[in-house]
Amino acid sequence: MGKKKMDQAFKRVLENGDKAFVPYIMAGDGGLENLDEQLHFLEESGATVVELGIPFSDPVADGPVIQEAGLRALQNNVSLRSVLDKLAETKESRNIPIVLMTYINPIYAYGVKEFAQACDRAGVDGLIIPDLPLEEETIIVGDIREYDIALIRLAALTSTKERLAEIAKRTEGFLYAVTVTGTTGVRSSFKENLAQHLQDLQKTSNAPVLAGFGVSTPEHVEELTKSCDGVVVGSRIVDLLHKGDRDTIRELIQSARPSQKTKL
Repeated sequence: MGKKKMDQAFKRVLENGDKAFVPYIMAGDGGLENLDEQLHFLEESGATVVELGIPFSDPVADGPVIQEAGLRALQNNVSLRSVLDKLAETKESRNIPIVLMTYINPIYAYGVKEFAQACDRAGVDGLIIPDLPLEEETIIVGDIREYDIALIRLAALTSTKERLAEIAKRTEGFLYAVTVTGTTGVRSSFKENLAQHLQDLQKTSNAPVLAGFGVSTPEHVEELTKSCDGVVVGSRIVDLLHKGDRDTIRELIQSARPSQKTKL
């Protein structure tokens, strides 16, 4: 299903008057055997799509909370291959779209064509590759397009208007609007001109615009979604899942989707 499945998921949420909520979790943090249950929990809690991180030894975009989760997963011998195998095993039991967040190195090591085929078998709908610039996308785009897998682009605050327009035009699935300069992690506030930045991206993007990096409270969700279609929440979800605080995760997801509150 790929891009089509993701497009339908966003359409359902936004037409309902809600905003999209994409939680990020680290695959294999807490054991790979628990991954399917974690995905079902997020789906049942009202998540629109799940962003699934692949543990990597040199995660340039990740802040300390996600780095630590990655190290815990690596200690359990979790790899890109083992995550894709696990997703393939459990593919038929879930409906929520899955987006893998990984770096280009593990994809290269896997073999690009082989990786694309494995993603298709595993039911992966999209990819986020933070260290893959627009200029280098040709190394992967052809192979993933064959399986209708979306390539989600990141829009940085530091990019020029021309580059942001090009990124917004080319993104698939959704546009990941990075709300801070630096790595992921919980923040207390955002820059004053962020709302305008998100609104500008909305005008040029071919896909829903979601704000991510530093989003950690229902207040953040409410503030940011006034100017865009939804949020991606990573470090806060990873931390809460590690601590076993699922009630707070549900509350966070519900803050974007008020119509879901009565169903949970």
